[in-house]
Amino acid sequence: MNFKTSFFNPKSIAVIGASAHPGKVGYEILKNIIDSGYKGKVMPVNPREHEITGLKCFKDIKEAGGAELVIISVPASVVPEVVEECGEAGVLNIVIISAGFKEIGKEGAVLERRVVEIARSKNMRILGPNCLGVMDMYTPLNATFAGEMPEKGRIAVVSQSGALLTGILDWSMKNGIGFSRLISLGNKSDLSETDFIEALADDENTRVILCYIESIDEGQHFVDVAKKVSRKKPLIILKSGTGESGARAASSHTGALAGSDIAYTTAFRESGVIRASTLEELFDLARIFVSEPVPGGSSVGVVTNAGGPGILSVDAVDKSGLQVAKFGKETIDRLRQKLPSESNVYNPVDVVGDAKSDRYAYALDTVLSDPNVDSALVILTPQAMTEPYETAKVVVDMKKKFPDKPMVTSYIGGLVLSGSVEYLEKEEVPNYAFPESGVRALAGLVKYSESIKLKRDESAGEFSGLDKEKVKSVLESIKKDGRNVLFGSESSVIMKAYGIPVAKSILTDSPEAAVMAADSLGYPVVMKVASPSIQHKSDVGGVRVNIKDSSEVKSVYSEILDCVYRFLPGESIYGIEVQEMKPQGRELIIGMNRDIQFGPLVMFGLGGIYVNLLKDVSFRLANYITSKSAFDMIGETRAYMLLKGFRGESPSDIESVVDVILRTSKLTVDFPEIVELDINPLFAYEHGVAAVDVKMTISWE
Repeated sequence: MNFKTSFFNPKSIAVIGASAHPGKVGYEILKNIIDSGYKGKVMPVNPREHEITGLKCFKDIKEAGGAELVIISVPASVVPEVVEECGEAGVLNIVIISAGFKEIGKEGAVLERRVVEIARSKNMRILGPNCLGVMDMYTPLNATFAGEMPEKGRIAVVSQSGALLTGILDWSMKNGIGFSRLISLGNKSDLSETDFIEALADDENTRVILCYIESIDEGQHFVDVAKKVSRKKPLIILKSGTGESGARAASSHTGALAGSDIAYTTAFRESGVIRASTLEELFDLARIFVSEPVPGGSSVGVVTNAGGPGILSVDAVDKSGLQVAKFGKETIDRLRQKLPSESNVYNPVDVVGDAKSDRYAYALDTVLSDPNVDSALVILTPQAMTEPYETAKVVVDMKKKFPDKPMVTSYIGGLVLSGSVEYLEKEEVPNYAFPESGVRALAGLVKYSESIKLKRDESAGEFSGLDKEKVKSVLESIKKDGRNVLFGSESSVIMKAYGIPVAKSILTDSPEAAVMAADSLGYPVVMKVASPSIQHKSDVGGVRVNIKDSSEVKSVYSEILDCVYRFLPGESIYGIEVQEMKPQGRELIIGMNRDIQFGPLVMFGLGGIYVNLLKDVSFRLANYITSKSAFDMIGETRAYMLLKGFRGESPSDIESVVDVILRTSKLTVDFPEIVELDINPLFAYEHGVAAVDVKMTISWE
């Protein structure tokens, strides 16, 4: 039986740990199932009871004859035994309410792994442990120990926090928000947010999916699923833990900038997820997605009876990335015909304080009729002449007349407007207490509209001539040497093997060998100390540039060693690298940091000293990068203006930069041992590019 059905509409449910005592979790779960109106068979299981709430009680799941869904609420120490019995009884799906697992520490984690091992050996799926349970308002089914069931609605919620879910339920009762399904994930020992997001995509009663998550496991699988689901219905996620205090220390520029929250932001953008920054925003977005159509564009028209809120709203439109609609001449002329002379007929349209519902109707009809307007915000403040309820009816009528244009209201007030607000919500017109919230919701709708129009199936293309064996050979030699950091000469071999133009580099162990290397490369050359523990060589005098002849090579060889040993006595030095000196170009950085959840995260930005100073960089997931997304990465930074040719300068070869981004991504996908990589700088020329300094870190775990 597919868990997508069994968790929400099972034919039978057994509650193991059912209690006859009100206030006990086992009692509340059983009572909630019965009170919810569930039509299937309900079987309490407790060896110490004969009957609970009028239902026959069974001593164990075998005596009950199994069940399609089992809810377990017994002490954690007993759970493995109970799960084993469920498997023997043919149960396929389990909700473990019990706490006392990995959330309490090492011993609990061991117990949890044991439970999962048993379940997998019996082909059972688990929700939890340490969870609230599940609800389906359409089955109906309340298999939780929460309070009353909410109203039916089109919003599904998946939450990693059970306590947050109970708060949402209580809040929804007051605000009249309805739900389709509610899922409490708990410890996610087996089934995760990704599994339930995929299940909700096929639920005809769910129009929008909300998630509260603290972490995502199997990040690449999440992205694959979310990309498909977000094309069918909006997926809005609130991710907690956005601070970087827990991020690991990173040696590369890319690692220092690519914190875990950036990885989530990049993954969400790639997969079409709309990210909420607060719980309030999560539900502000949900309300508009449930009732409003996807707009044709980003231009917003505003109609208000108060100048101040109108100005604040267009300020919010500008800040949100939307456009303040520019009305056509016909629209402006129509507004002038019937609005008072003191009205503003441009955007925002101010119908002034004495406006009654008929004036709102005329202004709103005129604004929405303009082809330059894609959506509308209606603001109302309660004044002596205002007709809030009649105006609300006007808004509802306009919603029906212009079904393809989303519309939200902001009734700014309290008690006087409460009845009108209730009417708007009943008629599925989202109302927001303040205009900025309404604009933010419209921005989310537009962002989703743009996201589903994108073609995400474009491939990065095939690269010919990639020498994977050469890369394997270099990495194996480093492993044998017991190092994790590559020398520049080794990195240049890897770059060349993947078709990335790179400055040639030769590792030498004597002044004479350095002269031979410089003669073969051609003057001038660059000389750098080769040490696995010295990442920033220039800080210790380990780099010299523009060396013009053999005598200078010899003297510089000794000078570099003397300088480095003076700063770092006893440091392990393998020799001096001699590198061809490339002509100066525009300095860029292309880097990679391997995120633990989502894999290689590729970065682009201005290089050299500017990368950490300006932090003007963009990121993409290497596994999903395409020619278009690589070009978009460049366009998101100020480097793009320089590459295009700033103030009469010749443009740089942007196509070659895109090619390096793609090849770097391919390299890091093909070789997961590479955990950090910096090409800094990458010189961009009018024709072609050159990787000048390449740092690479390997992990053999």
